[in-house]
Amino acid sequence: MIKVADYIMQRLVEKHGVKDIFMISGGGAMHLNDAIGKCEGLNYICNHNEQATAIAVEGYARVTGKIGVANVTTGPGGANAIGGLISSWLDSIPALFISGQVKLETCLANYENIGLRQIGDQEINIIDMVKPVTKYAEIIKEPKQIKKMLDKAIYLATHGRKGPVWLDIPLDIQGAMIDESELAEYDEQEDKKEINQQYLESKVAEVIKELKQAKRPVLVAGHGIRLANAQKEFLQVVEKLGLPVISTFNGFDLIPTDHPLYVGRMSTIGTRAGNFAAQNSDVYLSVGSRNNVRQISYNWKVVAREATKIIVDIDPLELKKPTLKPDLPINLDAKIFLQELLKQAETADLPAYTDWADWCRVRRDRYPVVLPEYRNNKEDIEPYTFFESLTKQMPEGAIATAGNGTACVCLFQAGIVKKNQHIFWNSGSAAMGYDLPAAIGACVGSDKKDVVCVAGDGSLMMNIQELATVAHNKLPIKIFIMNNDGYISIRQTQANFFDKRWIACDDNSGVGFPDFAKTAAAFGLPYQLINEQSSMEKQIAEVLNTKGPIICEVKLKREYTFSPKLSSKKLPNGKMVSKPLEDLFPFLSREEFLENMIIDPLSEE
Repeated sequence: MIKVADYIMQRLVEKHGVKDIFMISGGGAMHLNDAIGKCEGLNYICNHNEQATAIAVEGYARVTGKIGVANVTTGPGGANAIGGLISSWLDSIPALFISGQVKLETCLANYENIGLRQIGDQEINIIDMVKPVTKYAEIIKEPKQIKKMLDKAIYLATHGRKGPVWLDIPLDIQGAMIDESELAEYDEQEDKKEINQQYLESKVAEVIKELKQAKRPVLVAGHGIRLANAQKEFLQVVEKLGLPVISTFNGFDLIPTDHPLYVGRMSTIGTRAGNFAAQNSDVYLSVGSRNNVRQISYNWKVVAREATKIIVDIDPLELKKPTLKPDLPINLDAKIFLQELLKQAETADLPAYTDWADWCRVRRDRYPVVLPEYRNNKEDIEPYTFFESLTKQMPEGAIATAGNGTACVCLFQAGIVKKNQHIFWNSGSAAMGYDLPAAIGACVGSDKKDVVCVAGDGSLMMNIQELATVAHNKLPIKIFIMNNDGYISIRQTQANFFDKRWIACDDNSGVGFPDFAKTAAAFGLPYQLINEQSSMEKQIAEVLNTKGPIICEVKLKREYTFSPKLSSKKLPNGKMVSKPLEDLFPFLSREEFLENMIIDPLSEE
């Protein structure tokens, strides 16, 4: 006989290969906590807020390619984790949440239509709250179902479009004794999706047909490529077919920036070259990207408007959404698609796209994000110059996380990517407070490899308590705090739309910040300040070469704008028009803009 809680942890280790679990202890999870502590082969990491636990699980899963696991308690424990859970849901990250719950007899879920808000102490009906943002969420009411439900949850989290799952386990179920020979079994065939070989071959044949006729194809690389563990096949396809590559927000690190077929980054806050290539293409081949509005803008009807749009996505619903409409929708896993594309390309006699690739490279080199005037500023630290310098010094294989705002926007636009790096943020939720917990998860998942964490001063405050987790576990995380005196994105919005009526965006409008040098000292962490651009490169090197964790505060210039970016334009007659992706602000002269257009430009009227 074995206790349910002990069985769960042993099965996670022995059957599912789990090595680490992120947790916050609680009375409602006491049997689970005890089981974690005594389970051989299972390492646990304690956070100081369940949102951080959930985000750390995501960072762990991204780096390892395996499921991340969290253990939280009942009531506020589970509720606190929902913010991080949403991030995994939106970005398709496999995660297992195991929550403690009150005894079954005092649990709302044990009664039908009872109408009460609560029966048990600190109880909340967490399953009904998380069902819309999980692939599978169930409360365990019968001890003999634990094997079946645990295996099912992990299978669903790691197959198809990946995502989080949640098991809620009442105290009396956690502590119940079970006979392993009597446990219900899970049959993967219940949920397994077989590959339709005829569908696969015919759809890829259609892609080959389009590529044979194409003169200006692009491959838009999405995060689904990494989720499918298809980075190798992706680069093989790119190089064999000679397809210019456009990176997406979540596919930022899939191709080195010095690769001859790398063009740029497509987004409303992307690069000119990336957007010019996408908009001038005649075949827009999107693999593993859901083409969200940050990528395609709200003016999606004119995205790749003269191209045959081929969208490959593992989720059939993504192919039917009311934004970018594919001419050729393909419901396939990215790896399976790329493998078949490689196979058929062997005998396809595809054209070379060398003139088009050269055209793309000219735009890439002509329109750098980091401008000479940024580098010539020897005093104020320009954010784009900082990120260029930081990523230039990061080695191949480096790991980095970033929060929202400047940390991810400027890194996405100006960052240099090298081979086998893993540089990420959360795209779908894009929450402040993501950076540090994600770095903790990534560091644990990489066996305590050095991790770079880039956090805005505002973002760090959302989970600043996790500095204690870093210090206690001696995690070698290099934490760069981008100090721009508050929320620069909000200040930009209030300047552009509200006549600089500042509210809740900096010290002077209600948002207070600590002295980060004293903060570092309070947590027992070394500290360095970078406040001049002239010494920035040397100081970055010192931080990166520091053994163990360190906080580095980077005093950015206070006011700046993200550039280039999509914007509206006021015509001479006073009319405001929304610009298409190819026409980014600061606007080029009309003559120069037209030099970059192969397709007919849209009228400005």
